[in-house]
Amino acid sequence: MKATTRPLSAWTDQVPDLNDVAAGDGHLFVRNRVGLAGRGVAARVPIDDATTFLRSLDHDSTVDDVTPLALGVVPFQPGGAGELVVPDVVIRKLPDGRAVVTVIGDVDDEQVRAAVCERAPEPPTAANWSIRSGVDVDHYLAAVTSARDAVRSGRLVKAVIARPIHVEADAPIDVHAVLRRLRASFGSSYRYSVDGLIGASPELLVEVDGPAVRSHPLAGTAPRTGDIDSDRRLGEQLIASTKDQIEHRVVIDVVHDTLLPWASYLDWEPEPSIVTVANVQHLGTRLEGMLSQPGPDVLELVRALCPTPALGGHPRDEAIELIGRVEGFERGRYGGAVGWVDAAGNGTWAVAIRCAELSDDRRAARLVAGGGIVADSDPRAELSETQAKFQAMLSAIVRP
Repeated sequence: MKATTRPLSAWTDQVPDLNDVAAGDGHLFVRNRVGLAGRGVAARVPIDDATTFLRSLDHDSTVDDVTPLALGVVPFQPGGAGELVVPDVVIRKLPDGRAVVTVIGDVDDEQVRAAVCERAPEPPTAANWSIRSGVDVDHYLAAVTSARDAVRSGRLVKAVIARPIHVEADAPIDVHAVLRRLRASFGSSYRYSVDGLIGASPELLVEVDGPAVRSHPLAGTAPRTGDIDSDRRLGEQLIASTKDQIEHRVVIDVVHDTLLPWASYLDWEPEPSIVTVANVQHLGTRLEGMLSQPGPDVLELVRALCPTPALGGHPRDEAIELIGRVEGFERGRYGGAVGWVDAAGNGTWAVAIRCAELSDDRRAARLVAGGGIVADSDPRAELSETQAKFQAMLSAIVRP
């Protein structure tokens, strides 16, 4: 199979908005205007075969350091099966400002121009919405209590307990409009749309760029009110919280220890900082290093890390067993990883959170939110945290 990569200027002087390229039926992964959008499906490949498939393509390129890519979602369950998508046409905006296009198969100029043309969102059609819980609140509170008891007994250090809600509309949800709203409110998050999973994740699981490796785990959450002074006080309380610091430390230690065997060096911030998004704020710690050469491709690191203690718990196997026993629903792709990999093994993967899984007819969406449970966790406070986290997607979907 053939692949061709050229500067976007070879086809058009327009530099389109990636949200408009993806529109409601394409593929998107973007943060701060850097990322990619794709149209069509040239191939679907098993997750663990993606890099081999991409390297098998007959690639004709006039652009340095850009190779064909695939994008998709790695599920929550360790080693879970899934497929990545190789789009027919991918438009990429690179960190250095370049815009490039990769086409799989024979190059069709009209196909490329059609991919980059602007698409206006469809006018809103859904007028009536209903929201229901996927599990009873009492069931969720009991699950949190079970996790807290497991931590207090010494069987676990941390477990993440989540709950789903279901949104139903009287007409299909306009994905293009949702993506535009997410861009307006969550431009610094990793915004994505892949095979019916849409969202805006603030958390970088892992990024590989040549020998460089980066991660930015988040754990520990406080709400935002919109008032500067109140939010500052809430942030100070978050940093001072023993419960949240313990929750955060568990995640950082595991991510560091997982990446270290592949790294020639790995550094991290000595203290967490506050990471803010529109509706909540988190404790975050950046890790950066260099991979030993020859290094792993990014998917090897995703598989090793996913799910981190920020979404599963620690020890991982014991936490996942408890989650499966007490949560009362199947997580599926929630809590896994979403991102892309190229033929060189480079890529960027975010934690698959703050997301909605759409039904085939797009008249329904499942949202999931959770929180890390440690010895000092309060079930009612955890319930409030999930309510705050749901607002990211609810405010983008449910609009008049």
